[in-house]
Amino acid sequence: MSAFFKTEKSRHFITTQDFTNEEIEMMLDLARDLKIKMASNIPTPYLLYKTLFLIFFDQSTRTRNSMEAGIAQLGGHANFLNPSTMQLSHGETPEDTARVLARMGHGIAVRACEFGKGNKYLRGMASVSQVPVMNLQDDVYHPFQVLADVMTMQERFGKNLRGLKVGISWAYAESHLKPLSVPQSQILLFTRLGMDVTLAYPEKFDLMPDIVKQAQENAEKYGGKLNISHKMEDAFVDAHVVIPKNWGGFFVSDDPEEIKAETAKHKDWICDEEKMKLTRPDSVYMHALPADRGKEVVDSVIDGPHSIIFDEAENRLHTAKAVMTLLMGGR
Repeated sequence: MSAFFKTEKSRHFITTQDFTNEEIEMMLDLARDLKIKMASNIPTPYLLYKTLFLIFFDQSTRTRNSMEAGIAQLGGHANFLNPSTMQLSHGETPEDTARVLARMGHGIAVRACEFGKGNKYLRGMASVSQVPVMNLQDDVYHPFQVLADVMTMQERFGKNLRGLKVGISWAYAESHLKPLSVPQSQILLFTRLGMDVTLAYPEKFDLMPDIVKQAQENAEKYGGKLNISHKMEDAFVDAHVVIPKNWGGFFVSDDPEEIKAETAKHKDWICDEEKMKLTRPDSVYMHALPADRGKEVVDSVIDGPHSIIFDEAENRLHTAKAVMTLLMGGR
């Protein structure tokens, strides 16, 4: 596809920070082309007979199906691997698992979201793997999601997103302690593309300090902005895009019950019609899904005219296919 992706060593997809803006745009351009070809019923056998190993430590709907359907549409095959039925459940190291799978196929993709462990596991695999290791979400990054987010924004607001005003807000939920990886990946990439980002969350629900620092450096280097607020409304004022989503308070406490108790203090952090009135008339509501209806967002917003969540979800397929093609195509 390009000299960007033809290197002596495998390129791994752990975070978008490892790729230049030009490479990110190449991924997005290819995703758009693949979307058009799929709609036109034009075959795209770019990964014919190639095998991808999928390891999921955590549940998934969009991620698993975008990868499985995606590689099938590219002419390849996915092996879904449940960690409980693998030898890693008996203590096999990520490095040894990667060495074995790399000799049998052409790519390894992993979801491992446990706080403090997931990214370390992926980087252990990537340190020895002879084939690309792809991050299907860990405790630090969710690169596939943020690519789909950008693709969806470009479809609505044009390819050049410089100056686009985006509000990323914490929202109340109680289903489980959700990873920090979605908002962290968003602030990292959105600032690199020159967007004006407001990050809002209750006190104590901080993102990882080193990630926030990187995002601020990205904003300074690429002409974006990153403003932090502890008022939910600030993420909505005059925004083109709002992304209200829950994440766990991993800096509140090591005790999940204490985190849940702190979370329960902020039930008013919900995306509703009143907050959407603060946005621009052409604004859009986005969410990585699944959304906690009635807690993170009211039905009239998520099902309303501002919502583009299912466009966003569909684009998980096209961006996944683009990344797989560029990383696995030359193997």
